[in-house]
Amino acid sequence: MSDLHVVLGATGAIGSAVVAELTARGHTVRAVSRNPEGPQGFRADITTAEGATSACADAAVVYQCAQPPYAAWAKEFVGLTDTVLTGVEKAGARLVMADNLYMYGPVDGPMHEDLPYAAAFPKGRARVRVAEMILNAHKEGRIRAALGRASDYFGPGGMNTVLGPPIFAAAAAGKTARWLGEPDEPHTVSYLPDVAAGLVALGENPKADGYAWHLPVGPPVTGDEFLALVWKAAGTKAKSAALGRGLQRLVGVFNPIVKELGETWYQRDRAWIVDDTAFRAAFPDRVQVTPHEEAVARTMTWFKQHA
Repeated sequence: MSDLHVVLGATGAIGSAVVAELTARGHTVRAVSRNPEGPQGFRADITTAEGATSACADAAVVYQCAQPPYAAWAKEFVGLTDTVLTGVEKAGARLVMADNLYMYGPVDGPMHEDLPYAAAFPKGRARVRVAEMILNAHKEGRIRAALGRASDYFGPGGMNTVLGPPIFAAAAAGKTARWLGEPDEPHTVSYLPDVAAGLVALGENPKADGYAWHLPVGPPVTGDEFLALVWKAAGTKAKSAALGRGLQRLVGVFNPIVKELGETWYQRDRAWIVDDTAFRAAFPDRVQVTPHEEAVARTMTWFKQHA
C-alpha cells in the first residue's frame, strides 16, 4: 500500500507547514507547486486535469492547500476544485482539504460544524460550493474526503495573512503593528504548525472521512491581547493601532487587497470564536495546540530572520 502523501500548494504557508509535519512523521512526501522547492518538489499546474492527475498519481492521501489569488476566489476556486477532484479520483486517494470559515457567513456565538452555510457574498459562496463539491464527491463514492477548517492563521512563513506583515513584519521592523478590526473583541487565531498537525491527523485517520472538522485552537484573544504578546516577543517599545472599518474603506480606494476585506468585515467587528469540540472528542491523542505566547515568540523569531 502506498504511503505517498501529496501536498498541493506546497510552497504556500499552510502547504509548507503540512510538508514539514508529514516529513517529521516519517511519511513519503510529494510537494507540488508551479515553482517547486527542495528534493520533494514536484512541478505541476493543477488548474488543468492533466496537471492534477500527474500531481496526484500513486498518492495515498492528497492535501489540498492550493488556492487561487484572493481576489479571484469567486471566479476560479470551483474550477480548481473540479480538477483536483479529478486527480484524486483517478489516483484512488483520500483528500484532505485545508478549509476556512467563510461558508458560515455572519454568526452569533461560537462556530461549530453543524452551522448552515449562510454566506451570501461572492468569496463565501465560492467556499460553500467548494465544500459541497468535496463532500458530495465523498457521498457519491468518487473519493474519500475530509475538510479541516482554521481561522485567521499566523506562524513562520505566514506572509499572506492579515496577522502576518501588518503585525509581525511591522513589529520586527520597529514600525506600527496594526490589528485589523475591533481590538477589544475576542478572536480565534490559528497557529500554522498546529493547523498542519490537525490536517495531517485527518490524513492519517480514515474515520475523519465524510466530515468537516474545526482544527484544534487555543482560546480566543482580543486584538489588544495579541498585540501585547507580539511586542513582548519583539522586545521593543510597543507601537500598535487598529484599522477600523472607516480606515479600511479609505485605504481600500488605493489598495485592492485591503478593499477585498470589506465583504468579510463581520469577522472583524464582533466576537469570532471557533468551537473545536468535535475534533478533540474524535482524536484526543492528536490535539496539538501551542500556547499563544510560545507561538507568537516563534513567529516573531522567523520574521526577524526573514526581514
